[in-house]
Amino acid sequence: MPELLKNLYNTEFFNRLTTSVQEIVPDFNKTSFLKNIYDSEWENRELKQRMRHITLVFKDHLSDDFSLNVEIILKLIPALEKNGFKAESHLGFIFFPDFIEIYGLEHYQTSIKAFEIITQFVSCEFAVRPFIIKYPDDMLKQMVLWSNHKKRSVRRLATEGCRPRLPWAMGIPSLKQNPAPIIPILETLKNDPSEYVRRSVANNLNDISKDHPNTVISLVKKWQGKSKETDWVIKHASRTLLKQGNPEIMPLFGFGSIDKIKVTDFKILTPKVKIGTFLEFSLNLVNTSSKPSKIRLEYGLYYKKANGTLSRKVFSIGEKNYPKNSTTNIVRKQPFKIITTRKFYLGEHKLSIIVNGIELEDVLDFELVK
Repeated sequence: MPELLKNLYNTEFFNRLTTSVQEIVPDFNKTSFLKNIYDSEWENRELKQRMRHITLVFKDHLSDDFSLNVEIILKLIPALEKNGFKAESHLGFIFFPDFIEIYGLEHYQTSIKAFEIITQFVSCEFAVRPFIIKYPDDMLKQMVLWSNHKKRSVRRLATEGCRPRLPWAMGIPSLKQNPAPIIPILETLKNDPSEYVRRSVANNLNDISKDHPNTVISLVKKWQGKSKETDWVIKHASRTLLKQGNPEIMPLFGFGSIDKIKVTDFKILTPKVKIGTFLEFSLNLVNTSSKPSKIRLEYGLYYKKANGTLSRKVFSIGEKNYPKNSTTNIVRKQPFKIITTRKFYLGEHKLSIIVNGIELEDVLDFELVK
């Protein structure tokens, strides 16, 4: 079983941290700090709860002067790197930006300067969001400036921090409602030399597509063909629209009519599926055209919910050119292993095939059993 992520906060982590802190603040009380960290609730806390707990305990062992505390954090970064922590690689130090988020909201200028430096060590994408909500105009102007920064981690903060629907983070209602202020940032970074940054641009656009599909479709049309990097960005950005079978986005990526495409011999090979095993199914995809056809092939799995209704989730089989006048046999397995992100309910489920965004009428049943 893989190590729980929350256990990155271990003895080695705190030894390196406190050693580095004492280099900057010689009278830092390591004994008191560790005693307060390992309180009676420590073992029960999950990752983000531990992170917030460390932030609060760390503050209790510093002064009441926010600017002075920020100086300590900024001096800590090179000390930590000297003691074996590499920039952009240690999630545990998300309590640094969390410290700025909690205690710096009324200290705008000091906090912004801190974010620019800290994010080069550990990403500040979560912590900037309350600042965007409180100071929307100033923050978006700042992120435009950051989009031109020489450091890729700062450029990424410009786009990742203003994602309207960043996972595991608070939403930004104003940007969900109107993403227009984000677009100049994405325009600047769409062809960034760093894949790390370009991926963030694509994810931001994918967020926008969930509320404003036409905005993203317009950008896809505008950017398509400009470079291979930008073509990758717009394809990755369109993944939700492609899963939805959006009729305007499909032809932009070469997925046309399916009049000459047939699916035959679609069958479920495991009509009863035990939890912990696989659903297995097969089909033949027949291209009756005299030309090769580019096909995006998916399947829709209708999971049974607690109330007995069904909810569809779309999974990819693949995208490829199928030869003219061809028949291709396809066999796939879908796991029903127990995972923390989905609860399975016994009983009837359904399976469908989706070709170029169009769900075919032939929907098959299978039963999930113990």
